[in-house]
Order: sequence, then C-alpha cells, then structure tokens
Amino acid sequence: MEERRLFAASLLKSGWRPVDVADECGVTRGAVSQWCKALAQGGVRKLRRKPHQGRPSQLSPSQWKQVARALNAGAVRAGFPTERWTLPRIAHLIEHRWGVRYHPRSLTRPLHRLGFSAHRPRSQASERDDALIEAWVRRDWPRIKRGLEEAGGQLPSWMRRVTRFGPAWAPPGRRWDKSESSSV
Repeated sequence: MEERRLFAASLLKSGWRPVDVADECGVTRGAVSQWCKALAQGGVRKLRRKPHQGRPSQLSPSQWKQVARALNAGAVRAGFPTERWTLPRIAHLIEHRWGVRYHPRSLTRPLHRLGFSAHRPRSQASERDDALIEAWVRRDWPRIKRGLEEAGGQLPSWMRRVTRFGPAWAPPGRRWDKSESSSV
C-alpha cells in the first residue's frame, strides 16, 4: 500500500489530476484527496508506512535470545514433564526466570520473530512398531481380505475403497451421468 501511495505521489507531482490518479491506482477519489492533503502538509514522508505503535517489550533482546535457547534446549530440561512446548508453558518459563508476566496469547508474535511457529505434533503411541505394522499389512492383511471375500462376506466399510463421482446416492465405482439425475 505504501508503494501505491508513493506511486500516486509521483503522478500527482508530475501534474496528473487526482481523478486520473484514482483510476490509475485503483483507489477511490477520497483516498487520493487524503494523499494530496498529506503531500501538502509533510511531503512524501507523510505517505510512508508508519511503524505500529504498541507497548514496548518487557524483555530485552538478549533475554528473548535466552528464551529461544531455553526453547531449543527442550521443555523437559526447563522442568516440564513432556517435551511439548505450549504458550502457557512458555509464559510460565518467562515469569519464573525473569519475573515478567505475559499472557500466553500475547507470545505468538515475539516467538514468531524468534523463528518459532505453532505446530501440533502428530499423536502416536509410544509402543508403536512401524516394522511390525508394515509386516502385518504385507503378510497378514491380504490373507484376511482374501478369506473374507471367499466366504462371500462384504468387507466392512472402513476397509473398502469406494470411489464416487457425483452425489452420495450415485452408484459407487461408476461415473455419474447428469442425464440420469433428471429421472431420479
């Protein structure tokens, strides 16, 4: 948006009419009128982007770096029972170490600036044995499936591969023809 304002300023300075500038930049005439007023009051400097004002951080940049090191070291090392970092845990860590209280939801931006982002770990049983699962799928599952098909039983719905092309009432495995829908 700053780029658009600066472009409009260059057009205005070169003699373009505000109406034509509005059409060229794809903005309203009112916006161009405000930009003209800002140009008259403070020049191009007034059209530049202003930094967002807000409450200054309660932690210094070096303390934020220490927070990053603590996060990289792990939650267990920081005294938590599991390795999962949550915003409330990070808020607790900051309050415990530096005596500064942050609301957990206000930590997302500073953590993002440090290079951290929210990810949910995939839940997986700790007893899971991928090699055993792969062997079962390769060796046992085809035998079980074959036995069910030979017995004439239908596979449970969660085991069947059904491909539908169209509405739910369309027959599975066959492409749905719209001309058939008029008779239904």
